[in-house]
Amino acid sequence: MSLEHQPKIFDNILELVGDTPLVKLNSITGTFPGTYIAKLEAFNPGHSSKDRIALHIVEQAEKKGILKPGDTIIETTSGNTGFSIAMVSMIKGYDCVLAVSSKSSPDKIDMLKSMGAKVYVCPANVKADDPRSYYEVAKRIHKEIKGSVYINQYFNALNTEAHFKTTGPEIWNQTAGKITHLVACSGTGGTISGTAQFLKSQNPEIKVIGVDAYGSVLKKYHETREFDSNEIYPYRIEGLGKNLIPTATDFDVIDEFIKVTDEDSAHAARELAQTEGIFGGYTSGAVIQAVKLLQEQQLFKDSDMIVLIFPDHGSRYMSKIFNDKWMEDQGFMDKKLKLSTKAIEIVK
Repeated sequence: MSLEHQPKIFDNILELVGDTPLVKLNSITGTFPGTYIAKLEAFNPGHSSKDRIALHIVEQAEKKGILKPGDTIIETTSGNTGFSIAMVSMIKGYDCVLAVSSKSSPDKIDMLKSMGAKVYVCPANVKADDPRSYYEVAKRIHKEIKGSVYINQYFNALNTEAHFKTTGPEIWNQTAGKITHLVACSGTGGTISGTAQFLKSQNPEIKVIGVDAYGSVLKKYHETREFDSNEIYPYRIEGLGKNLIPTATDFDVIDEFIKVTDEDSAHAARELAQTEGIFGGYTSGAVIQAVKLLQEQQLFKDSDMIVLIFPDHGSRYMSKIFNDKWMEDQGFMDKKLKLSTKAIEIVK
């Protein structure tokens, strides 16, 4: 076999970050006008879009001499960023400490520990400045550990830059510049902001729609530029919405926000698996539900190409949205979409 035909062997798993595929949706949006394309971020080695920012931020810190051998990387996370940082830390030889929201699924927390991270589980339903919040816990640990670096994804411009340099160009090239709309969840805001900045630099007419959760302040802040604490209340979707305003979010490149519910997003994720064979996470369901709501507003036309970013993989939600008992406990269960035990036959 000649050298040019030999399969490529990667030096380590970090070389697999990025270049995730676009896949056309055929059933779940089948009757809607427009062409709907999913950006499958679960194809990153850490199974989420957060691999991009973890690698970019750590490598930039190394270049600037901020990170040195033996240092500790600290971060706040709802799970995905933590796993990505733990993965990067493992390969590069850093210790990793993570402050995680209690809203994170047990699957995610177990995955963080399996990657060698030390995990602090912090209550989700407290104010951002509460000393028990995962923001404040991470800050405290950063002060206590000498030689530590706090990633601080919510207020780190490199979060946005990572997607400007990778996700945006990938979508532009993969669609041959034909994209007309981008629909993406907004949590830290890095994914939607960096991607939108690049796409609008190529074509300012591209419309960018952010997906927010009921119980989050982002949509109202985008519309009024005022932080309204009355908007805040507990919700279940992980990695979507915020009870503070992240500086990583560039609100100027987002044309509008649309809010989705916990229940509808959970069912949409199940429907996505059962119609398209795409096993996406909770936020992937949120994006699908947002598209359904936008369709009701008659936003799209036949000539449009709408790209949806699916942030992670459904395997991280096996104890939540893909678990019938959890769905029943939340009052979400729907007979039509139930993963029925009748489909399981026990052979004795």
